[in-house]
Amino acid sequence: MKKIMGVLGVVFCLMLAGCASQKQDTIEKRNTDISKDLTYDHSMELEYAKMFAVDYYQNDYALVTIADDGKYLIVPEGESVPEDMDKDITVLQQPIQNIYLAAMDMFVATDALDAVRFSSLKADGWYIEEAKKAMEDGDIIYAGKYSAPDYEMILNENCGLAIENTMILHTPEVKEQMEKFNIPVLVDHSSYETNPLGRTEWVKLYGLLTGHEDQAEQAFDAEAKAFEQVSDQDATGKTVAFFYITTNGSVNIRKPGDYTSKMIELAGGNYLFSAEDLKVEENALSTMNIQMETFYAAAKDADY
Repeated sequence: MKKIMGVLGVVFCLMLAGCASQKQDTIEKRNTDISKDLTYDHSMELEYAKMFAVDYYQNDYALVTIADDGKYLIVPEGESVPEDMDKDITVLQQPIQNIYLAAMDMFVATDALDAVRFSSLKADGWYIEEAKKAMEDGDIIYAGKYSAPDYEMILNENCGLAIENTMILHTPEVKEQMEKFNIPVLVDHSSYETNPLGRTEWVKLYGLLTGHEDQAEQAFDAEAKAFEQVSDQDATGKTVAFFYITTNGSVNIRKPGDYTSKMIELAGGNYLFSAEDLKVEENALSTMNIQMETFYAAAKDADY
């Protein structure tokens, strides 16, 4: 059982925080013909992730498309930006440095912390030891939380990219202000992936951004292998309740079929809240609130 919970823990550590919900996948309809100066070569092979895609062009250019959100052209160091490119495509000129980051997990996994300069959490807020040490050593500095960043500090330190989780969608004025200062903003949508390994596969995107693609492939392969080892085992029959208590006294749970409940099932456990027992709300969110009485009736005898 320790092994099962350990694998769950590893995957949770690789998650980027955000408001998990599901969005319509428009990746398949993307256009790769973005400039007469760029010749499409091939696309990144993704096994599970559905919310982003990467298309490679000759001379090492790469186009990142995030479903229903935006496109980002990664321009290799020393190369020029195509003049005829759509203005809606955000340009990221390599090397991408002095990144403002809302989550460190995948940068630690790819050994790319040296590309990060700003954190949205203070040192004591990180459970990742590498991130905490980097902040204590002064290599990464606190630049305000995601909803109230220190714009002056970020500008003075030449921030090359702000990577936000989907919580930033609740404060769109912050993203707009960053962009007014010519700081590109990439919103990580890994929380919209329905497959746990789809979330983990976003590590390949960060490997591409920071020039650590080999490390990213290795990190993903290790997690996929761990999942494979656990999924080959017999179910444990252990029951799991995954929840938090809201300020008004309700209980917020993941919906049956959400990535969290899938992780529990993949690890051999049994997620306690089933669609048959709940009146599942018909919306795009992956969570729902239930009354304390309903929660207690289902979860009072949970193993975890």
